[in-house]
Amino acid sequence: MKTRIAICLVILATISVVQAQPGLSPEAQKAMNSIDAERIRATVKYLSDDALEGRGTGQRGGDLAADWIAAQFKKHGLLPAGDNGTYFQRVGFYGVSTDPQQTHFAFVSKSGAEITLKFADEYVATDQTHSQKSEIDAPIVYVGYGISAPEYNWDDYKGVDLKGKALLMLVNEPPSDDPNFFKGSALTYYGRWTYKYEEAARRGAVAVILVHKTEMASYPWEVVRNSWGGESSLLQDDTDPKLKSASWIQLDGARKLAQAAGLDLEQMLKDATTRTFKPVELGVRLKETIVTKVRPFASRNVIAKVAGSDGKLKAQAVIYTAHYDHLGIHRDEPGDNIYNGAADNATGCGILLELARAYAASDKKPARSVLFAAVTAAEQGLLGSKYLGQHPPIPASDISLDLNYDDVQPIGDPEQVVVTGAERTTLGPAVEKLAHGFGLGAPGIRERRILPPLIPPLPIPQGLRVPNQHEPQWQRNPRPNG
Repeated sequence: MKTRIAICLVILATISVVQAQPGLSPEAQKAMNSIDAERIRATVKYLSDDALEGRGTGQRGGDLAADWIAAQFKKHGLLPAGDNGTYFQRVGFYGVSTDPQQTHFAFVSKSGAEITLKFADEYVATDQTHSQKSEIDAPIVYVGYGISAPEYNWDDYKGVDLKGKALLMLVNEPPSDDPNFFKGSALTYYGRWTYKYEEAARRGAVAVILVHKTEMASYPWEVVRNSWGGESSLLQDDTDPKLKSASWIQLDGARKLAQAAGLDLEQMLKDATTRTFKPVELGVRLKETIVTKVRPFASRNVIAKVAGSDGKLKAQAVIYTAHYDHLGIHRDEPGDNIYNGAADNATGCGILLELARAYAASDKKPARSVLFAAVTAAEQGLLGSKYLGQHPPIPASDISLDLNYDDVQPIGDPEQVVVTGAERTTLGPAVEKLAHGFGLGAPGIRERRILPPLIPPLPIPQGLRVPNQHEPQWQRNPRPNG
């Protein structure tokens, strides 16, 4: 019951945005009361069934999921809001798969000694330029966390010219419990691997070597291997600078690299936690041949809407989102090789569809329109969300906020609800007030999984804390995504 309440209170919080007048109407109360946990459960069961093969981007299962979600939108009476009067927004991708047999990754010291790492076991790498073959022979520069954040008076780069270099950097961000310094114990966008790759490419680097340490990443190496060991997706129309090699290495590999440079890895980790840190050229080169299989393909965001009732205000909207993709099927793996993705993110899709049904069935529609988008390629670096943000169905200036559901764990009896990023909008006080009204806590809003906002996004990841857990549920990240 409390899980249903926790979901419903966020619906209520958004009503103040989509309604022309303050307060909760009887029709809105009726719509809230119609939310059915069994419908959400049925969606989770269907989308996570083996028949959908893990809903991989660019795979048969992902296409089946998109078709089914569109059919549900139509069944519930929502209007199409995609391309050319359809429920679909086409997103073009390049699928890139690193060939482990022809790819070579090694560190070469000043003496010429070569340390070769083994693909998947010790490193993974993706060529973001989607070239079939790239050769890299570049000096390695250690840049700490690889972060430049003026608002926190933090700059790991210190103006050093890094064009043509390979950058060694750490996952996550400088540790702190101070909420005014990288949001304390929460993870900001600066800690995400996507930011680190993007920032390095903007500075002209040809490669990034991201050091994996389980305690810092919050997920084990197996998660990295499974996410990057197969095919990755790249947006076809992305004009941002890209790396020839976006890689991760095991901690032991980083230790070997430090030893080859005559340095101590533990001291390097410690040095990176200070504002006085400066980039360190290691005197070791990255020598890499990366061979890639490239295939163009298209996936789809699925978008629908409930039109607003006010003649003028219906041109404005809020948008609910949830990604429908997961890791798909890995056909080269023995045994059970389907990554079903029940929690991540069939749960979010179940909530999205039930919200869509409730809004569409309401006797009185809100003044402003309500958009619903099931997005693709989140596991590939939030690419479907990026494309949607760059190509919104209505002008971004007319969208008040994006409320996103991601990996909502159905565990225990909720004590708190967390709407990530709400402190950056006027919605925060409404969430807190409603949470308290339902007997739920609403702790200080934490920032996690935030894209540079074109539309204010409010992710609800594992947004419920349950009793008898030492670690808050929202801090658990089962894979480096999304």
